[in-house]
Amino acid sequence: MNEWLDDFRTAVAFLTRLPMPHPDGATPANFVRAHRMFPVVGALIGAAMGLLCLGLRHVGVPDLAAAALALGGGAVLTGALHEDGLADVADGFGGGRNPEAKLEIMRDSRLGTYGALILLVSFAAKLSALAVIPNGHVVPALIAAHALARGILPAMSMQLPYARKDGLARTAGRPDAATAATAAGLALLIALLSLSWTNALLAAGLAGLGGLGMAWLALRQVGGQTGDVLGGAEQIGETAILVLLAARLAQP
Repeated sequence: MNEWLDDFRTAVAFLTRLPMPHPDGATPANFVRAHRMFPVVGALIGAAMGLLCLGLRHVGVPDLAAAALALGGGAVLTGALHEDGLADVADGFGGGRNPEAKLEIMRDSRLGTYGALILLVSFAAKLSALAVIPNGHVVPALIAAHALARGILPAMSMQLPYARKDGLARTAGRPDAATAATAAGLALLIALLSLSWTNALLAAGLAGLGGLGMAWLALRQVGGQTGDVLGGAEQIGETAILVLLAARLAQP
């Protein structure tokens, strides 16, 4: 139990801006094992965003504005960690002429045209989807989307080769098969508890397809994974799941 609690604290410290001091510093010794708690922390992030959105709706804030503020609140809570990864991937993959140039652009903290455009598309898609999800489904939909989108990351980290010889992904190490399977299982369980079986399985399949698509693209573009690639995969999964659930749950 102590190991699970340690992993939870490490996952919270990595995935959010919440103060969670750890004696081992920026990269704790249990960081790789803590990947199994990514979907649990993701579910809590989704729950916080959903409650904020629902609370704003109940005090009369229009649905579109409530959705925008909830998404903004989520970005503050996470430090826009995955959004930054998505933007860097778009800038690097779109602007570099070869793998080395692409990786160099991805390391640059400045936002380029491709990154700005992909963030705009992603935010607009999530915003419009969340705005039409009925009140009774807002919190469960966000819980499932955030859990599933993070539940695929350990498997990607385990399978993909490293694109760089340095960086957090390489120095932290790879999750093993048991850790990746635990994360995927927890993500699916959370989705099944939050949604109908049909919607949960469709959402899980969509998250998996998003991860596979990003893995394929990363292999072609830069030869493997970086932290930005994993962040981009999370954002693709999260956006796709919210759009799917909006299509299935929105009232006519």
